[in-house]
Amino acid sequence: QVQVVESGGGLVQAGGSLRLSCTASGRTDSTYVMGWFRQAPGKEREFVGTIRGSNGGTYYADSVKGRFTIARDSAKRTVYLQMNSLKPEDTAVYFCAYQPYDFGYLTRKSLYDYWGQGTQVTVSS
Repeated sequence: QVQVVESGGGLVQAGGSLRLSCTASGRTDSTYVMGWFRQAPGKEREFVGTIRGSNGGTYYADSVKGRFTIARDSAKRTVYLQMNSLKPEDTAVYFCAYQPYDFGYLTRKSLYDYWGQGTQVTVSS
């Protein structure tokens, strides 16, 4: 079993930055994929970005490319979502997800086995 915990959300003005953290604990392995998703009120949960444990490769949704960056600290089993140049439309609950097997860049929710509880990010205009 794997536990996934996010932290770091909050309120920020448009143009500002926030960094979210996600830690996976329990039965984890080096060959994992961790993903970030977000869900705004009344909308579907959407893909933000993902990182592969095997090589640190990352892949992003077009809506955040160039503004958001995912990095990892393998020793801590932690990944970070650095969000810069935030816009009001980035307001959402952000979720971290974990897949124990590295199948590549996973952009679909159904491909992740474990999820965190989510953390709120609010960007004011």
